[in-house]
Amino acid sequence: MLTRSLQHIVVVGGGTAGWMTCAALAHKLAALPVRITLIESDAIGTVGVGEATVPHIRFFNQTLGIDEAEFMRATKATFKLGIEFRDWARLGDSYIHPFGAYGEEIAGVDFHQHWLRLHRQGSGGDFSNYSLPVQAARRGRFAAPSQHSGSLLSTYSHAYQFDAGLYGRFLRTLAEARGVRRVEGRVVDVAQDSASGDILSVRLDSGEEIAGDLFVDCSGFRGLLIDQRLGSSFQSWAHWLPCDRAIAMPCEGRGPLTPYTRASARGAGWMWRIPLQHRVGNGHVYCSSFLSDGEAEQQLLAELEGRPLAEPNRLRFEAGKRAEQWKGNCVAIGLSSGFLEPLESTSIHLIQLGIGRLLELLPLHGWDPLDAAEFNRLMNLEYERIRDFLILHYCATQRDDTPFWDHCRTMELPASLGEKMELFRQRGVVAPYREGMFLEPSWLAVYLGQRIVPERHDLRSEAVNDAELEARLASMEAACRDAAKSLPSHQDYLAQIFALAEAA
Repeated sequence: MLTRSLQHIVVVGGGTAGWMTCAALAHKLAALPVRITLIESDAIGTVGVGEATVPHIRFFNQTLGIDEAEFMRATKATFKLGIEFRDWARLGDSYIHPFGAYGEEIAGVDFHQHWLRLHRQGSGGDFSNYSLPVQAARRGRFAAPSQHSGSLLSTYSHAYQFDAGLYGRFLRTLAEARGVRRVEGRVVDVAQDSASGDILSVRLDSGEEIAGDLFVDCSGFRGLLIDQRLGSSFQSWAHWLPCDRAIAMPCEGRGPLTPYTRASARGAGWMWRIPLQHRVGNGHVYCSSFLSDGEAEQQLLAELEGRPLAEPNRLRFEAGKRAEQWKGNCVAIGLSSGFLEPLESTSIHLIQLGIGRLLELLPLHGWDPLDAAEFNRLMNLEYERIRDFLILHYCATQRDDTPFWDHCRTMELPASLGEKMELFRQRGVVAPYREGMFLEPSWLAVYLGQRIVPERHDLRSEAVNDAELEARLASMEAACRDAAKSLPSHQDYLAQIFALAEAA
């Protein structure tokens, strides 16, 4: 292991992962004598279809001092209040996984326990009616959350839908302005220390050799450093997440901009719809064991709402992750570290999470194997939690209309997910996380949205009599509905923030 202090960080690969990494490192290390170099080749394409995000991206941008209106204009972004899921539990079903809370606690008992009590009695209505972001999304309305903690308008968050290629370019401009050096070229060889195996330098097709102390592998599925040179094994989760193909194709948009992403289940997978300012992103994620590539493409073309704007972008992948995402003096960020398919917009979040963990454990004053061990522990934990949440969407189905859904409904589950599901089925309890990407409201959205209704509710709810409880819930539902109606349309709000930015 290298013993000298960290002086030069070399990032191999551009795209969203590479430029997010460089922008964050340049910001964090601005006052330190640490050089940052990114190597990428214009001849090597990037995946570039990660158009939907989760609310964590807002804090990444804010940390870098990025103005929201400027960012949204540059990336053709729209706002996102959640994800609509169609046809997942049964054909004809629809629910929205919102970025926000449901109802509010009553008498020290979680809201959903009170709702379950009324639901078992045949009242209470639709659980999603108690979510402001769901009510707003279904009406095509949006406004930024309130900063006043007591307001109903503070009970939700939001993310963005943007052009990932444009986001990479936006961050490249930012990173280069803060001192990051970009080198055009393709890595053709890697020099390693004979004793430790650490990477000493990389050689480009131009003959240039670039030495470094820490190497960040953002080379995508190839895993140029972490896999091909350091041999970090890949842990496949394809037996739980069987989709292994995707076809992406943008098209012209029709109608108003919806402030949510859509994921519609299909015979052997699902299709996404992501509305941007200048186009609609579409894709078909499917399992090649149940559907041919040609059939998948024809199904996607048949559902486009407007004229196609590009040729199909065909992707192959395997759900899983690297056993070690930090090995020696190399850290894998992005697709080189793992991939859990596009459902629930987790890819850019995992990039951001990896960057955050790296910044926390960055070996500025020397190398300690415990840093890599802690990084791997934390990333493994988050990957496994996200894995379980994604599997839930597939296994919590009553569909038996295709062999694919028969497989998903009957497959053996990881013990960690099976225990969570049983706890909820029996008692309505969501297994608690102190931190993580998907917390209680997210699990509730999918459990109840896909027809997993607990057998019992918390008996402490009985302390509130039926009439009072029904009145409280009716008031909450009306408040969410009225607040949603008071918001401007998504399109009007976009126009407002751009107008304000121009006037500033």
